[in-house]
Amino acid sequence: MTRVSETFSLEEGSNFKEKAFDWATTFEVACYLDHNSYEGFAGHDFECLLAVGVGSELLKITEPGAFDALKSFLDEKRDWLFGFLTYDLKNDVEPRLTSTSFDGLGFPALHFFQPEVVLEISSSSLTIHSRSELPEIIFEKLKNTVPKSEIRNPKSPNVRSRISRTDYLDTVQAIRQHILRGDIYEMNFCQEFFAEDCELDAPATFWRLNSVGKAPFSAFYKLHNRYLLCASPERFLKKTGRKLISQPIKGTIRRGRGAIEDDALLAQLYHSPKDRSENVMIVDLVRNDLARSCRAGTVQVEELFGVYRFEQVFQLISTVSGELEPSIHVVDAIRRAFPMGSMTGAPKVRSMELIEQYEQTKRGLYAGAVGYFAPQGDFDFNVVIRSIFYNETNRYLSFQAGGAIVFDSEPEAEYEECLLKAKGMFQVLG
Repeated sequence: MTRVSETFSLEEGSNFKEKAFDWATTFEVACYLDHNSYEGFAGHDFECLLAVGVGSELLKITEPGAFDALKSFLDEKRDWLFGFLTYDLKNDVEPRLTSTSFDGLGFPALHFFQPEVVLEISSSSLTIHSRSELPEIIFEKLKNTVPKSEIRNPKSPNVRSRISRTDYLDTVQAIRQHILRGDIYEMNFCQEFFAEDCELDAPATFWRLNSVGKAPFSAFYKLHNRYLLCASPERFLKKTGRKLISQPIKGTIRRGRGAIEDDALLAQLYHSPKDRSENVMIVDLVRNDLARSCRAGTVQVEELFGVYRFEQVFQLISTVSGELEPSIHVVDAIRRAFPMGSMTGAPKVRSMELIEQYEQTKRGLYAGAVGYFAPQGDFDFNVVIRSIFYNETNRYLSFQAGGAIVFDSEPEAEYEECLLKAKGMFQVLG
């Protein structure tokens, strides 16, 4: 079925994004991607994208063969595709890897769908791409939607940690010993916070999380009874024309109580030898990942140690780019860079083996990616961090936080950084 597209003007100051979001949550499958008008990042093709309804879909429960299936699905449809890649697709990239830890959420390994309706929303206009109803009919439905995004959670969930503080500190020391022995240079170590028998108003909770975080790679994903509520500040990989761009984050510090303290903390992060060391190791890893898909000599570091302001933290972000080799399929470019180096470590494969050894929860969609393919083959995917996950059927809620462990890491400081990164989720959940 051919898509019909039409653009409509929006009144300035309208709450149209909220109306469109609430309309989308009535569908069984929906994806909402919001850049929140963040001015620090270049290269956003859309302010907000929303996809609903399933024309056709690709769902892989297990990892083996997932990337090949996605390649075939993309080649067949040549249309808008929205979806997610879980971290555990590492097992498809490197068959010797496994994922055997506890999983309370049960997300499939991969899900992509060809939506019936795609909305491009900016502050002044709306473009509707539809395979079903006429765009003007959809526009009338959206205008008549009454937002209902107040949180209606019966009570605050009883959130607990999967790993005790003592065990976390001991594990950081064990990882430092691996670094001392030369097994790795750096490893991303995460812990899970969870709640059981939890009743969550997932759409409204996301809307509040998005309002608190105002992150440039926020995402809401509904797959029947499973939800992702994501306030990510990090881009995994983007393609525009032949250009690939990745923006790894390594280095975090809290925001101050005013402009003077903000400036002092920003300078502290920028000049921190530990954070610079973490960042440059991952930049080298990402350069190597992109070099596997890009024309020789085109991979470059466009920005090193950029300090970006977010609502609750400063982050040290670098930008790496390259020109995609014409013979390389876009899905292969994603596969060769996956998972994001900032969520693994260096060397990458050995770090992922140790992550499996020391973490107590299967990452699943956490540390994976959510995003879209446009009809002409461009794409943009985030890194799924700063996110709440919810399984409505078994009433299980989860979120994870972590950081890079290097030899200079202080276990107590690493634990406090986890709590800082989880602050927004704790705040939204009460």
